Amino acid sequence: MIAVEGLTKRFGALTAVHDLTFSVADGEIFGLLGPNGAGKTTTVRMLAGLIGPSAGEATVNGQRLGRHTQAIRAMSGILTESPGLHDKLTARQNLAYYGRLYGLRGSPLADAVDRYLGVVGLAYAADRRVGGFSKGMRQKVAIARALLHEPEVIYLDEPTSGLDPSAAKTVRDFVGGLRSLGRSIVICTHNLDEAERLCDRIGVMRGTLLRVDTPAALRRHDGRASTRVELGGARDAESFLSTLAALPFVLGAQADDHVLRVEMRDPTGDNPDLVSALVQDGARIVSVREESASLEEVYLQLVGEPAS
Repeated sequence: MIAVEGLTKRFGALTAVHDLTFSVADGEIFGLLGPNGAGKTTTVRMLAGLIGPSAGEATVNGQRLGRHTQAIRAMSGILTESPGLHDKLTARQNLAYYGRLYGLRGSPLADAVDRYLGVVGLAYAADRRVGGFSKGMRQKVAIARALLHEPEVIYLDEPTSGLDPSAAKTVRDFVGGLRSLGRSIVICTHNLDEAERLCDRIGVMRGTLLRVDTPAALRRHDGRASTRVELGGARDAESFLSTLAALPFVLGAQADDHVLRVEMRDPTGDNPDLVSALVQDGARIVSVREESASLEEVYLQLVGEPAS
């Protein structure tokens, strides 16, 4: 659905985004994870056709950015970090106003407004002025606005920013449900937990993409993961190190009293053979657990500062 090659954006002497290359499939939630100022919002604004790139190219559903910008805008829905709504208008009037800008008219417009007020759980407040809404309610109106014209691609910039835990969960659940509709979704966030819960793949970004992978693969940041094997019985863990050294998939092992920590590239695939070899050598295994770095540890290693 989205293919990006060498995308770059400069503002005078400042290069906000440099040489981005990635793709997003149909029905995939792709996260751009990085600190404030990493270029996430600029990237989304380019892909949605709101600003032009300085270099590189991108296609959205076969439409090339620049050549078919208007078509890209028509098929895109975008939630900005600070969505502007008309406070003196009701939720229904806000959505109807923006729906007309998308070209909706008459009963299709009214039906779309009613449908998405229901989808985001605001049918009860449809005729109340938005100026009296909470932050969470305003965010729901903004999400409904982004979806009103049934976009094929959806960009969400910090979708749960400033929301209380209950409202944030509602938004996350809703976004997760969009995946089943086959929409391509790009989420900009600096919320590590949100990225790990929602995204099929994550691009860690700071001006350019530092790494792109699934959350699980990112946690194996150096291509390795460890399996922790707790042993019972009289033998201590060190007596099994020679057995582990003979296994071709074992990259390293450490023993501590009755615990073995075994480094491998694919613990999920190799753990059965690991357990079998230990049992054949007389080990009594109490538990086996895969251990990997947290996403926060990987993020800090790549970006060099905490998410904010």
